[in-house]
Amino acid sequence: MYQHRTVIADQFTVCLRREGKTVYQQVLSVERPSVLRSWNWGLCGYFAFYHALYPRAWTVYQLPGQNVTLTCRQITPILPHDYQDSSLPVGVFVWDVENEGDEALDVSIMFSMRNGLGVGDDAPGGLWNEPFCLERDGETVQGLLLHHPTPPNPYTMAVAARLTADTTVTHITAFDPDSTGQQVWQDLLQDGQLDSPAGQSTPSQKGVGIAGAVCVTGKLPPRGQCRLEFSLAWDMPRIMFGAKGQVYYRRYTRFFGRDGNAAPALSHYALCRYIDWEEKISAWQSPVLDDRSLPAWYKSALFNELYFLADGGTVWLEVPEDSLPDELVGSMCQLRPILQEYGRFGYLEGQEYRMYNTYDVHFYASFALIMLWPKLELSLQYDMALATLREDLTRRQYLMSGVMAPVKRRNVIPHDIGDPDDEPWLRVNAYVVHDTADWKDLNLKFVLQVYRDYHLTGDQSFLRDMWPVCLAVMESEMKFDKDQDGLIENGGYADQTYDGWITTGPSLTPKPMSLISAYCGGLWLAAVAVMVQMAVLCGAKDIQDKFSSILRRGQEAYERLLWNGRYYNYDCSPQPQSCSIMSDQCAGQWFLKASGLGEGDTEVFPTQHVVCALQTIFEFNVRAFAGGAMGAVNGMQPHGVPDRSSVQSDEVWVGVVYGLAATMIQEGLTWEGFQTAEGCYRTVWERLGLAFQTPEAYCQQRVFRSLAYMRPLSIWAMQLALQQQQHKKASKPGAQQGTGLGTGLSTGPNLGPKEATAKPKEAL
Repeated sequence: MYQHRTVIADQFTVCLRREGKTVYQQVLSVERPSVLRSWNWGLCGYFAFYHALYPRAWTVYQLPGQNVTLTCRQITPILPHDYQDSSLPVGVFVWDVENEGDEALDVSIMFSMRNGLGVGDDAPGGLWNEPFCLERDGETVQGLLLHHPTPPNPYTMAVAARLTADTTVTHITAFDPDSTGQQVWQDLLQDGQLDSPAGQSTPSQKGVGIAGAVCVTGKLPPRGQCRLEFSLAWDMPRIMFGAKGQVYYRRYTRFFGRDGNAAPALSHYALCRYIDWEEKISAWQSPVLDDRSLPAWYKSALFNELYFLADGGTVWLEVPEDSLPDELVGSMCQLRPILQEYGRFGYLEGQEYRMYNTYDVHFYASFALIMLWPKLELSLQYDMALATLREDLTRRQYLMSGVMAPVKRRNVIPHDIGDPDDEPWLRVNAYVVHDTADWKDLNLKFVLQVYRDYHLTGDQSFLRDMWPVCLAVMESEMKFDKDQDGLIENGGYADQTYDGWITTGPSLTPKPMSLISAYCGGLWLAAVAVMVQMAVLCGAKDIQDKFSSILRRGQEAYERLLWNGRYYNYDCSPQPQSCSIMSDQCAGQWFLKASGLGEGDTEVFPTQHVVCALQTIFEFNVRAFAGGAMGAVNGMQPHGVPDRSSVQSDEVWVGVVYGLAATMIQEGLTWEGFQTAEGCYRTVWERLGLAFQTPEAYCQQRVFRSLAYMRPLSIWAMQLALQQQQHKKASKPGAQQGTGLGTGLSTGPNLGPKEATAKPKEAL
């Protein structure tokens, strides 16, 4: 459970001394708390500046009246294609201190930290701290270990600093973070250092908090600089989920051991490797940051939205040998090697929607994984395939319909891989609003992701392993095509990712009719087209012919039932909202293009229809909504009023908008794509102030829903579209060869077109 509150004791404090006297001591925080009142709080925010390009951040403090500037660089090893250091539970804080005055100074930075979060699992007491020193390979790291032995998931945190010839490291082992803090403050004030008592602290009493602090001191010559380096590591090697059944070990234990004593080694490794991490992050980010054709907001959004991959309740686990069933493993030759080499990855749908790997949403978010950590995407897909082939016939009641139905049926994709408060992977489908065995999009999204993942990785073994699963889920999907016209019908309820937006109304005519929707029908046709391509690759001529026939019939029906000359109707029901303009109507085409299909011989939706629909969406859902400044509303009526027929149709879904923008870029509407996506960034990161907690949805009236959500990771689909666009240009005869973006995984230069930021209004 996320705690949206500040742990007050977790702070940096600066102390400046001239000629043996402390002249300035300040907590580097704008807080004015009711505890630790002896400390000097209330830094004026005017003197501090924060910048972030995840996984890096910079905070600059201009100390008033001191001619001293502090710059704290925060570095986390979130490194594309690196499956070792990216798993490490560490962060580094590097303080560069600049003296702009003519007098020498001693500067100290104190890093204080509470043992625990000051909530329920601290209350029983028994928490204790101890100093440590680790010297290895000529480098020495000193600090404090904060032991938090509370079951079921005990952990140790390490606050540490690098000891150099020019610095002194001191500590205070324990203080009460709920007291006035007088002892700690005076200790630092007296000589710019802490007393450094030896030995362990006594364990905390029930209901009494405990904190510690580490201080680094350096000399600051006139007009000179110095560097002070801290790390934070958290060692929770084994975890149990809420049901307390299975014990798991985290991925990093493969490299640092399972015994719970890795915090000193993690601290040492981080402080000795962070320069290398910075170089790797810079090499990855610089081609985008240096590209002057890309707008600044996009560069921020592209990297900073990646926060959710680590902060989304994420677990990255080792896979026990005995947890993979032989009868299923045998049919997938790469399943065991992938899961055992790269581990099992889970991230929440959202910090408020606590389900792991929610698949209808991962469909959008997955672009970040497949482009940056492709092996984790394949691992997740193998887990999803395993869950698909299993069943759980336990019956339960679903909230929306009141119907009793099984938890999980065989050969249908699960909605999610489970609840962290239960036993994920062993018990899937924590979602109880609808029976998702009857959802229309989950099976299709699996097929589309499998082919996209194959296209971007070139992994033929993966494709062969997934082929039987794709056949099984498409076979189970066939039952939704009741009239055999080559299109699946919706069920008259919200049977897809828009789970509060009915995808067709009940028929008002006495005769039964096909209830087709643009969203699900488009995903169906795209999945059928992908099955044709996979059948060719797998040498299955009879299956190729079968799906080719379905595709021809479905294309004709889709155009006839839904195309109205400007866009695809929301659905073909006789309901008033059936003619709504859905911003997500081209989702099938989006995935086809991302997979190298959808045009020429593999065209499914007429290109002129796709472009016209996207232009209509831009005109109505974007420009006619909130003055064009908030992205694309999910549903807009053709007379220019948002569709308010459901709780979701008049929302903006940030992740859907980024996917829509990618689709626009794919179809050559690059300027429109950037204009569309910019509205979301400005709204979330600037106007609503929801940085690093991008919500699933917001409305025009500043109402937002589900903070910190998975779907906005789809901004990486925009980057893929730009890379593929650049690759096409480079591949034209006579064109200068580019950087080899054929896999979509390149970290080389990704040039965006100039018109992305400056297109004359007349062009509209």
